[in-house]
Amino acid sequence: MTTSTATAYDVAQVRSRYPALADGWAYLDGAAGTQVPDVVIDAEAAAYRAGLGNHGGAFAASCRSDALTTAARQAVADLLRAPSPQGIVLGPSSTALTYRFAQALARRWRPGDEVVVTRLDHDANVRPWVQAADRAGVVVRWADPDLVTLDLPTDAITALLSSRTRLVAVTAASNVVGTRPDVRAIAEAAHAVGALVYVDGVHATPHALVDVVAVGADFWTTSAYKWSGPHIAAVAADPELLAELHPDKLDSVADVVPDRFERGTPPFAQHAGLTAAVDHLAALAPGTEPSTPRRQRLETSMAAVQSHEGALLNRLVEGLANLPHVTRIGAPSSPAPTVWFRVQGYHPAAVAERCARARTNVWSGHNYAWELAGLLGIRDSGSAVRAGMSCYTDSSDVDRLLAVLSELRSTG
Repeated sequence: MTTSTATAYDVAQVRSRYPALADGWAYLDGAAGTQVPDVVIDAEAAAYRAGLGNHGGAFAASCRSDALTTAARQAVADLLRAPSPQGIVLGPSSTALTYRFAQALARRWRPGDEVVVTRLDHDANVRPWVQAADRAGVVVRWADPDLVTLDLPTDAITALLSSRTRLVAVTAASNVVGTRPDVRAIAEAAHAVGALVYVDGVHATPHALVDVVAVGADFWTTSAYKWSGPHIAAVAADPELLAELHPDKLDSVADVVPDRFERGTPPFAQHAGLTAAVDHLAALAPGTEPSTPRRQRLETSMAAVQSHEGALLNRLVEGLANLPHVTRIGAPSSPAPTVWFRVQGYHPAAVAERCARARTNVWSGHNYAWELAGLLGIRDSGSAVRAGMSCYTDSSDVDRLLAVLSELRSTG
């Protein structure tokens, strides 16, 4: 007997864990940051209540802080199936971490070397590499998506590879249109010419099970606040690869991996929240027993999340197709649950304002898809409106957005 989506995924129960959702708004803004469940709030509060100290001390409060960091690395390693928790670098944001790695990697580049970036990516996986390349005298090669579907063909990248390619930077899922490039195929081709692959997994991680080893990512970055966690980010890599890199750091900081990449005193309470967020993701599907290994629970839960969000995406896409004054931008073949659209006769910011009046959260603008908005010629006219599904989104959220859009009619 086939289990229905309703049976496999109890969105009402999931929503009950998010205190912010009690305000009655439709939170379709998760691509910019999700709300936080009670277990994350409680974990951070408990860490503060217990007492924290700076790391490396002999006293109990310091030991508690160190334990929180160790647990957070393990949780992220389980979430991403990373090679080792010692390869998990924690930091304030994916943007900050990518700049840190761009600086470290560029020290190994020489004039005439090449890096490949895409016009599909969030600017945080473009600008750090472009700027580092400029300083190092390195050539930047640009890969463009298909202008109709906004899929990124693998050969758009592989055609640019050469023996001088040192790095390929590519997203695992576009943060505005949801395009999912074939990272594994790209990585195989890049590795064949000796290049490293830096994957922006920020938008992909919340919506499907991640296996960084299977896809061949040398670096995978993720932001916990995109999957119900605190405002903290991580980069996953093989510790042996990290050992080859030497970022700027204080002389007084131990030159060990991953500590050498983590500047300043860490936010220990947020490390507690990060672990709680991963455990929350691992418990989203009914029947996931706490005694089961975390990675196994994540496999079950993320499959349920993907099915739930996929059904909602279909509902939204079909609804938009029935509104002739609304134009969806791109139609990738296998998208993450995010859509970018324009409404005829309305500036995108005005659409977002009308949605807000109906207690519906959406974003307008380029949403840091800076190159893509420029490539499509919409950046100077407000770009577009973005709506996306999260693990707590339900059908009423989607229907509320469609109702607002159906009320808008062209003024032109």
